Amino acid sequence: MTGTPPLTDDGTGLRADRVSRTAGGALVLDGVTLAPRPGTLTGLLGPNGSGKSTLLRLLAGVLAPDTGVVTLDGDPLGSVPRRTLARRLAVVEQHADTQVDLTVADAVRLGRIPHHRAWSPATAADEEAVRSALARTDLADRAHRTWRTLSGGERQRVQIARALAQEPRELLLDEPTNHLDIQHQLDLMTLISGLRLTCVMALHDLNLAAMHCDHLVVLCEGRVVTAGPVRDVLTEQLVAEVYGVHTAITHPAPDGRPHIRFLGAAPRER
Repeated sequence: MTGTPPLTDDGTGLRADRVSRTAGGALVLDGVTLAPRPGTLTGLLGPNGSGKSTLLRLLAGVLAPDTGVVTLDGDPLGSVPRRTLARRLAVVEQHADTQVDLTVADAVRLGRIPHHRAWSPATAADEEAVRSALARTDLADRAHRTWRTLSGGERQRVQIARALAQEPRELLLDEPTNHLDIQHQLDLMTLISGLRLTCVMALHDLNLAAMHCDHLVVLCEGRVVTAGPVRDVLTEQLVAEVYGVHTAITHPAPDGRPHIRFLGAAPRER
């Protein structure tokens, strides 16, 4: 297995350098470095409690690291103006709710807030961004539905649409497929992998990660176990050691992407 990859030299984009974070006296992240390549999809893998969501919150600027630094184009995230950060970076959380029963279209319009001053009317560009986001997430026919009438999967797609309407360069997603049926999981992953944005996504489904991610970072107990191209990272030994599961991994696709068949529990060696 490989260790944490070094940061690239150009300093551009969103990066975490040796970040650590404690919560309730417990070390949640321990010296994690993440340098996603521009325009690629990086998958964050690891068991529950491995630190994936905390790392995403550090990258989003919602939390500050206890040690280490998160930077955007070389500048510490805390020094980046909030409006600049909101225009550059969009976040899709695992769960979303609202006390106001917005329509789908109005919820997606929230993604346009960073692009104009408060109380200023929507522009033609705003409305086009909203229409495009609704269409790309298969929500155009639900634009006038209200939030409380939506299923969990539909609400998740509204979150994705709101993020797309924001027109970010970096997109952070925390388990975005959790509430989706199989068809919409595949549609969503195909959409995200084709965006050509710098995407970092926490995932539990190893086969979805294998099919769609460009690079993987595997966390366990707050540390990076391995990171690199999908084929190099997803091995039978890795899955056994990190997840405690025996697998048979083959590479049937023409591009060599792995397919994982789960065989049963295995004792963890870590």
